[in-house]
Amino acid sequence: MPHPAHAPSLVEASAVVELRTTFSCRDRAAACARHLIERRLAACVQIEGPVTSIYRWQGVMETAEEFRCTCKTSVARAAACTAAILGMHEYATPELLVVAAQASPAYAAWVQAEVETHSDDGNHTDADAPA
Repeated sequence: MPHPAHAPSLVEASAVVELRTTFSCRDRAAACARHLIERRLAACVQIEGPVTSIYRWQGVMETAEEFRCTCKTSVARAAACTAAILGMHEYATPELLVVAAQASPAYAAWVQAEVETHSDDGNHTDADAPA
């Protein structure tokens, strides 16, 4: 591990946002990931699982196998990314955590570049931009 004096500097906490959610199966998680990437709402979506979730739902303890998606986006695109996830989600009350993250300058710049609007990619229009 590098000595703290030699560690790369991190950008402000608000430069990158992680959105975390879970789906009941890998196919639904992958469909959401592709949707977000195609529309430049996220720079990267990692799918993990299965994970076991234990929770109380409507007064009953439940255990479910789920697939976790961690989506990396910018502050400017976080609201649109959140809306897209909620619009595709199968659950009545999906887990959706929004976390401001610190990142290296190079990674933060990559995330920003990937979620910028591009008129030439055919997958993103100004209508997709957050209000």
